[in-house]
Amino acid sequence: MTLKHGSAGEASLLISSPDRKGLVAAISTFLYERGANIIDADQHQDRQLGLFFMRLTWELADFSVDEARFRREFAPLASQLQLTWDLAFPARRPRVAIFVSGYLHCLVDLLHRQQAGEIACEIPLIISNHPDAAAIAGHYEIPLVQEPGEARQFELLARQEVDLVVLARYMQILSPRFVAAWKGRIINVHHSFLPAFTGARPYHAALQRGVKIIGATAHYVTEELDQGPIIEQEVMRVSHRDQLEDLIQKGRDLERLVLARAVRWHLERRILLYANKTVVFD
Repeated sequence: MTLKHGSAGEASLLISSPDRKGLVAAISTFLYERGANIIDADQHQDRQLGLFFMRLTWELADFSVDEARFRREFAPLASQLQLTWDLAFPARRPRVAIFVSGYLHCLVDLLHRQQAGEIACEIPLIISNHPDAAAIAGHYEIPLVQEPGEARQFELLARQEVDLVVLARYMQILSPRFVAAWKGRIINVHHSFLPAFTGARPYHAALQRGVKIIGATAHYVTEELDQGPIIEQEVMRVSHRDQLEDLIQKGRDLERLVLARAVRWHLERRILLYANKTVVFD
């Protein structure tokens, strides 16, 4: 069990377990007996694997126990029901570090959404291997560190108490050590032409093949490049009238959209990871 951050005035609980009768009743009764007013509940069963997943949020106004007591009292029930659980009571806003290279569209979009209140987090740090990000970081008054080595990255992330790393078109491969240390806490975005069109010029190859659909994928990062659990995807139809510049622009629009959704859902704790895929509660 781990503790993360919830929304102001609300607590949330993410649960996964072997599927069995009575799970919803047992968990709901536990909350009801402590004065919880459940405001959102969602569940999913993977019948093939025999697994159960659930997300609950409740108001804390009349809730009779604090976080420490909840942990103490819920633990025996969780053990009895074989629950893996993730609890969040209100705390500080999650802190996000953005890694970026020369393509700045996703960085700019995330910074704008955060400033507009669409993404509830703090962004204390931008890391880049490209000088062009400096002007954007300066505009938003966020410290930017250029081309730090991995040891320095670990130091910066720890010092800033970062909860999530977002690769906003960061064109560097993270080491297995870095990925392992941040398992389930690194989100990446890329075009959805993979694995058909790899390399540095995927839109050129797609145009030559006359593709009719382009897309973007946001996923958690694993040691296997671009093969991590998918959080969100979006597609758009194109036609023979679209030129290379049109494909690139539409692709960037899709990248902005799916990355913002993925980051927001992670911060709102709507995602459960299992079997190299995700359950995303809407």
